[in-house]
Amino acid sequence: MEWIKRLPGSGDQLTPREIVAELDKYIVGQEDAKRSVAIALRNRWRRQQVPEDLRDEIAPKNIIMIGPTGVGKTEIARRLAKLAHSPFLKIEATKFTEVGYVGRDVESMVRDLMELAVNMVKAEERDKVKAKAIEAVEERLLDLLLPGSTAAQEGEPDATREKLKTMLKEGRLEDRFVELEVSQRVMPVVEIFSAAGMEDLEANFREMVGSMFPARTKQRRVKVSEAREILYQEESQRLIDMDRVLEEARRKVEQNGIIFLDEIDKIAGRDHTRGPDVSREGVQRDLLPIVEGTTVTSKYGMVRTDHILFIAAGAFHMSKPSDLIPEMQGRFPIRVELHSLGPEEFLRILTEPENALIKQYQALMATEGIHLTFTPDAVKEIANLATRVNERTENIGARRLHTVMEKLLEDISFKAPEMKEQKISITADYVRERLAALIEDEDLSRYIL
Repeated sequence: MEWIKRLPGSGDQLTPREIVAELDKYIVGQEDAKRSVAIALRNRWRRQQVPEDLRDEIAPKNIIMIGPTGVGKTEIARRLAKLAHSPFLKIEATKFTEVGYVGRDVESMVRDLMELAVNMVKAEERDKVKAKAIEAVEERLLDLLLPGSTAAQEGEPDATREKLKTMLKEGRLEDRFVELEVSQRVMPVVEIFSAAGMEDLEANFREMVGSMFPARTKQRRVKVSEAREILYQEESQRLIDMDRVLEEARRKVEQNGIIFLDEIDKIAGRDHTRGPDVSREGVQRDLLPIVEGTTVTSKYGMVRTDHILFIAAGAFHMSKPSDLIPEMQGRFPIRVELHSLGPEEFLRILTEPENALIKQYQALMATEGIHLTFTPDAVKEIANLATRVNERTENIGARRLHTVMEKLLEDISFKAPEMKEQKISITADYVRERLAALIEDEDLSRYIL
């Protein structure tokens, strides 16, 4: 199956163990959650291998991740989707409200996912036709640079055209101006003041009204470098078979789509008598058909949700998964708990992943010619201080490291453009000097860290 990433030098699909190994490159700890999503992803491949009459009967095993903020719930889902080349949408459950309340229509998330898939497949197709598009652009540029040159079309060599072609390839004509005919559609200003769930109606109405007005063209005098970009967009669009794109996008969504429903605990009602809880159960009931499997109408056609993988997540501080309506609980059979992060995990987050925070700051400072280094003691001190702030104030997990690092490197970041190329070493003493006073003053740390 082309939808899952293959390992370098390997023709086999990724096994659950290999999926976990790939996730380990970016996410520290949370082994249980990684195992659960790895199995869910592998089950998709397994479902494709079973006989067709049974294939449609196998439903995806949706997952609920339970854990405080900043422990990796969203990152696990996002990296999984990237690994599988799947259309991925992250959305907060609190954005949806039942019919009659202000909010979004639950079906809009499937339409958004379809839109993402169309753009994803279109980008893939554009890469496939890139060579042809570049060749066509080159010929059109030559026609603009040398109007009336028909010898090449008749199969006879044209010395001037060939010379220009060579100069064009070498980039010697980039600043020359050409007259280019650009199409522009005159769109009337149309706005629909709509109720909840009607945002797609406005987009479709704009598209319908826009198609009634013919596209106009106008002459623009642009440089060859700019004309190349405009012509490339036109040529690649012309070479792409949109019917095939839509068919492939629909297949990707229906078979491989992943929707990450964040803050699902906020719609788990606890008191059904009054207040905002009145709509919480309603949101769950509206979400239920989408999760169970239904057909959603989008501007690209009908989209089935039967085999979309739903990964829900929430802190569940004030509620618990059993507060969800029974039907919703039944549609999320896998529940996995993510653990709070301590100094050991923070230490690993700062140094181990491929996108480790320290690597990011070193790369940012390198753009100013500053070689930034951190001593092992300094990294350990940062991890310990971040843990203390989390314990004394609100526990926001690994996100606390961003706040602490920004405050730590504030002076260096501000003065970096004036500094000449130099090496700066961050030591444990420097960390304590910059942050210890803030952390000791609890009131101050609440506002700044």
